[in-house]
Amino acid sequence: MCVGQRQFRDQYFDNPSFDLTLRDTWLRKRKGCWELKCPITANVTEEPSGVQSEGAALCSRYREITNLPEIQRRVKDVLKDICGDGETDAGRSQGDESWLSEMNLVCFADFTTVRQSFTLEEKGVQIDLDQADFGYHVGEIEVLVPEAGDVQSALEKIERTAGKLGLTGDQQVDGKMHVYLQRNHPEHYARLLREHVL
Repeated sequence: MCVGQRQFRDQYFDNPSFDLTLRDTWLRKRKGCWELKCPITANVTEEPSGVQSEGAALCSRYREITNLPEIQRRVKDVLKDICGDGETDAGRSQGDESWLSEMNLVCFADFTTVRQSFTLEEKGVQIDLDQADFGYHVGEIEVLVPEAGDVQSALEKIERTAGKLGLTGDQQVDGKMHVYLQRNHPEHYARLLREHVL
């Protein structure tokens, strides 16, 4: 069942040395709101044998932060060695972007996506089909897990949904950012590959 279609613009930010993205931390502005995707470090996807399931190995897991003061604090923590001890005003509104220049952050990616979203009978599972304006199309199966939620259950839902759609877990598909960087910023892309971020 289609639950809607929408269009949005993504702008991704980092400093000229790519210190955020080289730590797998992705700062973006989507539809005028700030978001920060940080890696989740706990490995809760192991089978009883201690090995990740094939499907779990192909899934990306991030914590998504949307609270601007928390985003600013986390970005500052990642960049502390580069930014020095300059303070940012945690009381800023979404529209005040002076903190970007204070932290030497610039936009390195800017693209628009048309997204169609679907649901199946599996509760809490959403399927997004994206068409990016740089000519790349990709789909994802997403399950949002609350803080301290059951990640293993979410992975099982994703694997069941993929099976119902006839998808196999034998090959990882590049996301929009992978392809955008490969096409538009090959040096940045190569550094992320060398650091095993992508």
